[in-house]
Amino acid sequence: MKLLQQLCSVPTAPFAEQYVVRFVEAFVAARPGLKISRDRFGNLLIELKSTGKNRERRPRWIFAAHMDHPGFVAGRMIDARHMEAVFRGWVAIEYVRGTKVRFFDGDKEIKGTVVEAHAENYDRLAVPSRVVVRVQKSVQSGSPGMFDQGEGRVRGKLFYSRVCDDLAGAAAALTMIDKLHRKPPAAPVAVLLTRAEEEGFIGAIAASQHPTLLRKTDRIVAIECSAQQPYAPQGAGAIIRVGDKSSVFNSQLTYFLTEQADLLAKKDKQFNYQRALMPGGTCEATVYDVYGFLASSICVALGNYHNMDRGKKKIGPEYIDTSDWQNMVKLFLAVARNAHTFEPGHGSLRAKVEKRFEALKQFLD
Repeated sequence: MKLLQQLCSVPTAPFAEQYVVRFVEAFVAARPGLKISRDRFGNLLIELKSTGKNRERRPRWIFAAHMDHPGFVAGRMIDARHMEAVFRGWVAIEYVRGTKVRFFDGDKEIKGTVVEAHAENYDRLAVPSRVVVRVQKSVQSGSPGMFDQGEGRVRGKLFYSRVCDDLAGAAAALTMIDKLHRKPPAAPVAVLLTRAEEEGFIGAIAASQHPTLLRKTDRIVAIECSAQQPYAPQGAGAIIRVGDKSSVFNSQLTYFLTEQADLLAKKDKQFNYQRALMPGGTCEATVYDVYGFLASSICVALGNYHNMDRGKKKIGPEYIDTSDWQNMVKLFLAVARNAHTFEPGHGSLRAKVEKRFEALKQFLD
C-alpha cells in the first residue's frame, strides 16, 4: 500500500509525466537486478530477467500501465494572476468550469481556479480544450496541473486520490516487480509505462508502431482502473477484463489469466476476482491487439471516473477498493510466477472440452 499512496500522490498530466518518470527512475535505481530503458517517445520499460532454463528463448510477459491522468498543461501567463492552459484527457466541460486546481512547478505547488473553459467535441461530447486559470502566482509553461482533490489516502476500505487512473495500476505493477526482483520467475517479466493514454493511447501507439521496447513475441497484460459497472462492483475483487467498448481481448491469454485466478482462489481464501467486459472506455489492450500483440487486461473498478462525481455533479477524488487493488497485485504475482507454463493454442481448455466429448460421444450414435 505504501507504493500506492506514494505514486498516486505524484503529479501528472498527458504529455507532462516528468514527475512520474523521476519517481520510477528512483524506484529502479534502488533495486539491483532491474533495468530501465526508454524509447524516443518517453515510454519506459523496466525489465527483470528470468533465472529459469532456456530463459533467453522464453517470451516476455509485459505488465503495461500508463503514467498520465486527465489534467492541465500550463501555457503562457496572460497577466500576473491569469494563465492560459490546455486541458488534456476526457472530462465533461461542465465539471471543469469553476473548479479548483493545483499546478506543479519544480518544487512549488500553485493553487488556482478555472475561470474560463472553451469546448471541443470528443466522441460527440463537449470537453475542455483551452482554459484560463486564475492562479496565486506565475507558473512555468509546461508544468502539469491537476484537480485539487488531495494526495493518496485510505479511508476505511477505500483509497482516495486526485488520481487513481492509472497510477494505481502502475503502482500495482511496481509492487509486483518489487516482490519478484530478489527471486525472479522462470519467464522474463517487464513493466511498460506509457505516456498520454488519456489523449488516445499516444504512447502505446508509438511503442507499437516503433517497437524498440516491445517484441512481437511479448505477452501483454494491460492494467487499468476502469469505471465501475453494476455487474462488476467495487469490493468483489480484481477484474479480468475480457474487453472494452471497442474490442474483446485475446481469448487464449484471457483464459490463462482466469486459470491462474482460479488456482489462486483455491490456495488463498482471501483472494477474490471477477471476470467482465468493462465498456466504460477503451484501454491499451485494444491498441496492442490492433498491432498484432497477444494482449489481455486486468483492472480494478474505479469510482468517480476521471474525477467526475456524477452524484454531486462536480469534480471529486477518484477512489478504488483497497482489497481489489491488493488482489490485483496477488494475481499479477501468480501470473508472473506461472507465466512459463502458458502455451498458445488453448491446450488446457481443449483438453477439458475433449474429455467431456469422450465421455458422452456415444450418445450421438
